[in-house]
Amino acid sequence: MNVPANCKYSEDHEWIRIESGNIAYVGITDYAQGELGELVYIEVETVGETIGAGEVFGTVEAVKTTSDLFMPVKAKVLEFNEKVSDSGDPSLVNSDAYGDGWLVKVEIADLAELDKLMDAKQYEAHIS
Repeated sequence: MNVPANCKYSEDHEWIRIESGNIAYVGITDYAQGELGELVYIEVETVGETIGAGEVFGTVEAVKTTSDLFMPVKAKVLEFNEKVSDSGDPSLVNSDAYGDGWLVKVEIADLAELDKLMDAKQYEAHIS
């Protein structure tokens, strides 16, 4: 199971990685994509909105199920990854969850909220 040390993790299996300052990328973990199976559709209609920690910012649809996506910290959604959108390839999340398969780029409201999330070791314990 791939759990990069440069990310923070939520109990809902989302990861967040700081890019620069308070700008970050959010996606679902390798564990989550494995549990869901092949993703066929990803919907994010919250670009431009500020979403609270734990609130839904979109959905992912796999062959057998649909699952909500939860924002790990309060953040403004700046961008939805075109590579995984309708015109792209949602299965990128399955093959590269922490790279090209990121879901949204966000502006974090309060960096201190990251301290409430799990680090890689804590997340590994959470999923084992």
